[in-house]
Amino acid sequence: MSAQAGVLVVAGERWQLSGALNMDTVADVLEASQELPWPEAGIIDLASVDMVDSAAVAILLAWKRRALANRKPLTLANVPASLASLADLYGVDDLLAQDAGG
Repeated sequence: MSAQAGVLVVAGERWQLSGALNMDTVADVLEASQELPWPEAGIIDLASVDMVDSAAVAILLAWKRRALANRKPLTLANVPASLASLADLYGVDDLLAQDAGG
C-alpha cells in the first residue's frame, strides 16, 4: 500500500504539509516550496504528514537553511513523533525548536 504523495499548500501565514514526506516525495515538495514565498509567520505545519523517513529530516534542514539565510522565522508545528525520533537519532533535534530562524 503506498501513502499519498507529500503535498504542500499555502494556508494563510503558514505552509501545511500532508501525506508522505519521504525519499519518494521530498524532491517534489522541495521544488514546490522553492517556488513559493516564505510563509509570513514562518510556520510549517506537519499535522497531516503520515509517513516520514530520513528524507523528511533533510528537507527540514533545507528549510532551516533558507530561513536562516533570509533572516526569517521558522517554527515547525505538529511534528509527528516519528519525525521527532529521527531528528533525535541524527542529532538535529534542535531543528524542532521554536523559532529556528531570524
